[in-house]
Amino acid sequence: MFLIDNPYVSDFLIKTLKDNNFHVISTKEAKELIPDEKLNWISEEVAIKTLINKPETPLYLNSENGTAWIYKNLGTSKLANQSKIFKDKFRFRELLKDSFPELFFRIITIEDIQKLSLDGIRFPFVIKPSVGFFSIGVHTIHNLKEWESAKKELKYENLKIIYPKEVLNTSSFIIEGYIKGEEYAVDCYFNNIGEVVILNILHHKFSSSTDINDRVYTTSKEIILTYKENIEFFLQTIGNKTGLKNFPAHVELRIDDTGRICPIEVNPLRFGGICSTGDLTWYAYGINSYEYFMRNQKPDWEKVFASRGNNKYSNIVLNNNSGYSPQEIKDFNYDMLVMEFEKVLVLRKMDIKKYGVFGFLFTETSPEKEEELNKILISDLKKYINIE
Repeated sequence: MFLIDNPYVSDFLIKTLKDNNFHVISTKEAKELIPDEKLNWISEEVAIKTLINKPETPLYLNSENGTAWIYKNLGTSKLANQSKIFKDKFRFRELLKDSFPELFFRIITIEDIQKLSLDGIRFPFVIKPSVGFFSIGVHTIHNLKEWESAKKELKYENLKIIYPKEVLNTSSFIIEGYIKGEEYAVDCYFNNIGEVVILNILHHKFSSSTDINDRVYTTSKEIILTYKENIEFFLQTIGNKTGLKNFPAHVELRIDDTGRICPIEVNPLRFGGICSTGDLTWYAYGINSYEYFMRNQKPDWEKVFASRGNNKYSNIVLNNNSGYSPQEIKDFNYDMLVMEFEKVLVLRKMDIKKYGVFGFLFTETSPEKEEELNKILISDLKKYINIE
């Protein structure tokens, strides 16, 4: 079954729900987002009873916001506890500390940030909300100057958010050692017997060592074939520790020059946020991630790649790093943006004032055109923006 919640649900996911007649929990938020009586709606009461009596019933959340519903209605269940372990970055680090004893981490309150002594804390380090989402409140600190700058931003008044506390809670932060290596995002699920099934692997590109933006995520045949086997083994250890079955996840990790995998976080019960990477897999590989999870299917990667070359498929997040506040922005020139890419598969326009981003692009890029990805990675997007 599906739990649909704010802030966004894609047309592709809605079509998938209709085509497959999947159960959708009829919450107030879901009904507002999808005002269509033709969906296979089930009441909250029936959904709760089913998930309690049949705890391995597959459940997919399109949004982090749905965790609040789970904690309220299934608070003592195994599913709720598994979700809480992953949502709380401190608990997640505690879970894996025996496997990664070299990783430093500690938890502090937001009030402690301004007076925190850095004795015993080595540069570089990362500070982020213990329960977080969308890189909000995340800072990579390389020196004292960057720390002083970060402290000015890490205050209650600067972290007003549109997400419930179950999704983003800035009352406590985790400080951890900087994990070296290239960052990758993985959409996967643990099937009905607890085996991990990888649905996509994406390289999360950054413009610099201090960049923490979610701008460009790229997948390709080369990326998946290079890392799939090792990532499967790594994720299976996490699944075994927590007893995951029929459990989707969006995992972020780093891989260093030696091939060692270190965890960053596991986002429970969903794929990439705001229907991003979960939808991209369809446009890139013809794999409907939602159907595969619900039907307990595995991709036949050999068959998939037989019909595709070495092109790269990217999810480009049009986040607002322009320096303009949303209130200053009149409109965004999507036509100009689209013209700068070799092949746009999907353009999703979004209201910057409502969603905090201008939208998403799914693109297909041939090897000789990869510079277009580097350009959008470092762009402040100002040339596309008209201000009031």
